[in-house]
Amino acid sequence: MNRHHRLLAVPAAVGLAAAAIACSSRPEPAPPPTIAPPATTAPASPSTPEAAPAEVSPIAESSPLDVPMPSPSVSSAGPPPSPSASPSAASPERSARTPLRLQVLLDRAHFSPGEIDGTPGANTSRALEAFRRERKLRSRGPAATDDDWSALETSGAPTLVDYTLTEKDAKGPYQRSIPEDMMEKAKLDALSYTSPLEALGERFHASPKLLRALNAGHGFARAGEPVQVPNVHTEASGKAAKVVVTEGDQSVVALDGAGRVLARFPATMGSEHDPLPIGTWKINGVSKDPPFFYNPDLFWDAKGDQSKAKIAPGPNNPVGVVWIDLSKEHYGIHGTPEPSKIGKTESHGCIRLTNWDAEELARIVSPGIPAILQR
Repeated sequence: MNRHHRLLAVPAAVGLAAAAIACSSRPEPAPPPTIAPPATTAPASPSTPEAAPAEVSPIAESSPLDVPMPSPSVSSAGPPPSPSASPSAASPERSARTPLRLQVLLDRAHFSPGEIDGTPGANTSRALEAFRRERKLRSRGPAATDDDWSALETSGAPTLVDYTLTEKDAKGPYQRSIPEDMMEKAKLDALSYTSPLEALGERFHASPKLLRALNAGHGFARAGEPVQVPNVHTEASGKAAKVVVTEGDQSVVALDGAGRVLARFPATMGSEHDPLPIGTWKINGVSKDPPFFYNPDLFWDAKGDQSKAKIAPGPNNPVGVVWIDLSKEHYGIHGTPEPSKIGKTESHGCIRLTNWDAEELARIVSPGIPAILQR
């Protein structure tokens, strides 16, 4: 995503002055991906065409707290079509107990590790611990135990699958670069992906760096080109009865009517200056591909020559591809143009997920269900 993006409109806590802030980047240091060389495999068939995009719900101009306010509209459409991909039977990652396989299996179990990068980290550790609690496993520590692997390996799914780039993958449309300045962003017709590699990273929940490491020598620019990608889930996880946002765990959890975890996602939320608004709220609705209305009066570091502006929709939009509106005024759960930073930075009040996790959550929530924000 746009690695130079700094400004993100976020809500301020009750009683605070109007605020819009720069997302403080404090990412964890990460070692290079631990990945075995990909196997040579035959190309898979082209992917099925994607469904037409959902109708965009307009977002009213920013309030004094500078958060987009979509008109609530929950789509009844199901999950997007599964990408055309086939198992990499010869892949050395099929059953090896690597950090990459652990991340893929957690993703498939709907305990999202966030952006899959093949390296151990806090998001993966928290997802594993949440999986243990839900499955009532007695394992301890950041490393997966035999019991953990046994519980995760029930499907025997391979870690990697083969995917063949389509004409749409190759041609986009793409925006070559996303400017940092909001006034320059406002000149764009769409905040699209910048490359096929970035688009494939989001589709397969993976970092572009990981995809390059898995596919050395590939350019990700030619239709018909076979590549290997993480074998992530594509189906929805059920229908949520409530959503719980936990600051201490940096997570958003969707539960069914019996209290079982349908899906857990790493999240970025709150800070010392703009704390999470603790309490029980409700889901108002969902806006897909929302535009973003920028108001420089609400940004402490806005340039003097900036003015109010409408930022076009797209995955590199400041609120990503989904806005889930909460009954707490000016607050919502939304996507991000920087998936690698989810769970690793402070957000000063907003509740951010990776775009793909926000999309899954949007598919399983309904208007009126409770959203519990807790410490």
